[in-house]
Amino acid sequence: MDPFLAAALEEARLGLAEGGIPIGSVLVIDGQIAGRGHNRRVQQGSAVLHAEMDALENAGRLTAADYARSTLYSTLSPCDMCSGAALLYGVPRVVVGENRTFQGPEDYVRSRGVELEIVDDPECVELMRRFIAEKPELWNEDIGV
Repeated sequence: MDPFLAAALEEARLGLAEGGIPIGSVLVIDGQIAGRGHNRRVQQGSAVLHAEMDALENAGRLTAADYARSTLYSTLSPCDMCSGAALLYGVPRVVVGENRTFQGPEDYVRSRGVELEIVDDPECVELMRRFIAEKPELWNEDIGV
């Protein structure tokens, strides 16, 4: 497994261990992790703290030139909000662990010039499938259903 996707998966497992939703993300710039995060909506009582948003927040204030050299890794296909944040900051590449359990606006993200790679990692798929089966109400809350 790609080491950066592995770091995102580590974040997802940390979120699950904290009682949250097991989605993880890392922002990579020039081959280094600049920000790590996991979905912390439950833990923080937040409306917006998805994994990608957490990773971007933890990376801190960056320049447009920094974002232009970045890749956002996520264990799950980013939702509209997180995809929008990547587009807003000009992240040119997004690597997704899996999109079987949830698919964000991937065609739109691609249409905006972002290179989107779907890995279809079995560990990412199994983690989400198990979580959705065990806590469907929490999952539905997270995706606005």
